[in-house]
Parts: sequence; structure tokens; C-alpha cells
Amino acid sequence: MSSIIIKDAQIINRGQIIAGDVLIKKGRIERIDPIIDENADQVIAAEGKHVMPGVIDDQVHFRDPGLTHKADLYTEPRAAVAGGVTSFMEMPNTKPAALTQELLEEKYQTAAQKSLANYSFFMGASNDNLAEVLKTNPQNVCGIKAFMGSSTGNMLVDDPLTLEGLFSKVDMLIATHCEDETTIRANTAVYKERYGEEVPIHCHPEIRNVEGCYKSSSLAVALAKKHNTRLHILHISTAEELDLFRNDIPLAEKRITSEVCVHHLYFNSADYERLGTQIKCNPAVKAAAHQNALFPALLDNRLDIIATDHAPHTWDEKQGTYFNAPSGVPLIQHTLNVMLEFYHQGKISLERIVEKMCHAPAICFQIEDRGYLDEGAWADIALFDLEKEWTVQKEGLHYKCGWSPFENHTFRGAIESTIVSGHLAYQNGEFFEGKKGERLTFVR
Repeated sequence: MSSIIIKDAQIINRGQIIAGDVLIKKGRIERIDPIIDENADQVIAAEGKHVMPGVIDDQVHFRDPGLTHKADLYTEPRAAVAGGVTSFMEMPNTKPAALTQELLEEKYQTAAQKSLANYSFFMGASNDNLAEVLKTNPQNVCGIKAFMGSSTGNMLVDDPLTLEGLFSKVDMLIATHCEDETTIRANTAVYKERYGEEVPIHCHPEIRNVEGCYKSSSLAVALAKKHNTRLHILHISTAEELDLFRNDIPLAEKRITSEVCVHHLYFNSADYERLGTQIKCNPAVKAAAHQNALFPALLDNRLDIIATDHAPHTWDEKQGTYFNAPSGVPLIQHTLNVMLEFYHQGKISLERIVEKMCHAPAICFQIEDRGYLDEGAWADIALFDLEKEWTVQKEGLHYKCGWSPFENHTFRGAIESTIVSGHLAYQNGEFFEGKKGERLTFVR
């Protein structure tokens, strides 16, 4: 493996920014010093640029196997790496769903052959596979995923006895999608009666409403407290849910943690008029009052992690009517760009971006030797020009679906180089695929 030296960078790590060089050997960070006078196989000039740990995205849907006309484990990791994301954790609602250890391992084998980024996959929970779930190895699987609300893939876990079994017997992290199915079905019936099949897209947050989110999230929290379960609730989207989470103890001590996604921070219900079903997702993008409540909760540590819930569908699929257009948005190539835009707006510091996108996922999931720019850690690094302006164009998208809600938007801040496990995987629009990503491991 080639050695790499990054020269004259602004290094963002552990709550501070320092000037210096980074030396990488054998896949890991060997030295970080103000000046390193040592030869390396590759030299990256970083004067005026920032480097940070590669982003760790704890929630993506890459559609492989079975739905690979939308995305796959080759295309979406490339898009991730182009956006400074070096590691991902992918959800089990593929086809077939990852509900057995054999099917889960097949996904790992596929990623080992195809993924440019580092990877892990959640084991899926259903109403009848608890025995399989309990076989999951916590040292090399990121967690168990339970859909406590139906979404793409029909993996709803709603049986009370199943939920009790999961929360009482699983001793590793359980990640949940929380929307109450009974509430959603009742609301759907009301809106179908009112509009028939032509429900306007702006009704989406009224159908998948605040009550449905809170009812399910509060149930998950109650079960976790009852059984002392390690619970991680994904994509929080409402102001009401924020009081379910603590901010008075360090993240490493929390048994119940939370995630917010970039689209819930960036969009609100007024954007349906402009973008329509492009931003239809579950949970729904909601009113500005909820959007505005999320950022303070992120900054005061009730919300622990920033992720994407990257969930691509084809353009043609998204053009359907309300009930036919699937939920999900392609986001992973621009997640860091979104947060850099918030930095330029004065909403968050670079140090806190790194904390929430790199350090916190590593702590939350107990990832081994990743998430920090520390000597001895794996060299997962994103290098970016904080001031460079560029416009999102269709021809620059690396998603298989070929579209983005950010098309024609100009960002300030451009990812120039991405190093994955010590391999320069991306630089200035070019991919280098001589080495694939590594399987994440966990210290549990």
C-alpha cells in the first residue's frame, strides 16, 4: 500500500483546528506534526485546505441485492466517497431482506468485491426472526434494525411480544425507524376519502404526522428504559420527540441515542411546492417549526449524529402520484456540502460538524480505530476547499438514479480528495479503485 503525506493542511480533530502535516503508512495515520520531513509515495498539497476524518454515515439504503435498478454497492459507495463519506452502515430492507445470517453475510461479501467505501450492514428484525437476530456478532455487525413503522421493504415490526423479545434479549445496539403504523393508516384513510388517489404531496407530513412519530419513538424509549436496551432512534423529525433524549451525560454513557438527517435540517414543508415528490421521505419533511427546533437540539446534544438516510429511487418512480411515488431521497454525495453551507451561514462550527458526523458515530457504534485523525487510527480522511464555489449538475452525480434535489444549487465548499483506509480513493473528480473499502469492526 502506498504511503501518503498531506502537507500544510488545516486539521480538524477533537474540537480544534491545527496547522500541520499528516503521514499515512500501511493504511493508518503514522504521524501528525506541524512539519513532517519524510518522503512518501504520494504527496497531497493542502495549503489553504482543510482535512477532517472521513464522514461516517450510519443510515443508508444502497438497494443491493434485488433493487439494483435504483442503486447498488458499486455506484453508491463511489458517490459517498466523492462527498467525503468514507464509511457507511446500510439498512436490511433489500430484496431479499437481510433477515438471516446467511443473507446478511452475502451483503458483506458483495461489498468486499464492490464497495470503494468502508462498510457495515444492519441485521434486520421482523415479527418472526428473533432466533436469527440473536446470532448476530456484535464485533463485526453495526447493529439490529427494527422498522417500528412501515417503510420501503415491508419489514414492519409491530407485534408487542416481538418488540418485548427484541428489547429484552438483544444485547447490542438496536436502531429503530419510529412511526406508528396505526396512526398512519388512519390518516391515510381520511385523506383518501377527501382526495381519492390524487392526494397532494404537501399532505405527506399530515399523513405521516407528528403524533405518529412521537407515539412510536416514545414507545421505543419506554421499552429501552424498561429493559436497559442500547437504543438508537433514527431520523428524528419533530420538535415533540426532542424531549425524549438526554444531554446531561457524555455520549459514551448514553443508552438511548438519536440521529438527525440532513434533509430534515435543510428542507421544510414549504419546499414541497418546489420539489414535490423529490423530497417525499419517511419520516416526512415537516413544517419549519420542526426544522427550526432540530438545530438547537443538535447543538445541545439531544441529537447525537448527523446522517443522510440516503434512499434512491429512479426518476420515473418518483414521478408517480402521491401513493405511487416511493419515499426516499439520494443525499450522500452532498451531505458534507450541506453542513458546510450551514457553517457559512454561521449555524455550526467546523469542529462541531466533525464531532457530529465523524466522532459521534464512532462513539455511538463503538467503531474500532475510526472517526478521528489520531496517530494509529485508520486513515479515513476528507480534504476540502472551504471557499470554493461550485454548482451541482446532473453530469457530476454519481448515484445510479442520476438525480438529486440539489441540482443547479451552488454550494460553497468542495470536497477535493478522499482517503479510505489509507488508499487515495478520490481526487478532483477522479476515482482510484485499486483497493476496496474495509469491513468495519466494533469494540463491544
